[in-house]
Amino acid sequence: MRSFLKDESGMGVVEVILIIVVLIGLVIIFQSNIQKVVKNIFKTITEKSGSVK
Repeated sequence: MRSFLKDESGMGVVEVILIIVVLIGLVIIFQSNIQKVVKNIFKTITEKSGSVK
């Protein structure tokens, strides 16, 4: 039982889950800013694509 409690093989999974939760939280907080940036990027792409021949 003691060896089971001292086993740290699952710590990597917990760390990955915490990182994912933090990233999702940041996306939710900055959602409107991210949308503005993406819209500006696509607007620039569509405007500049006409000049490429």
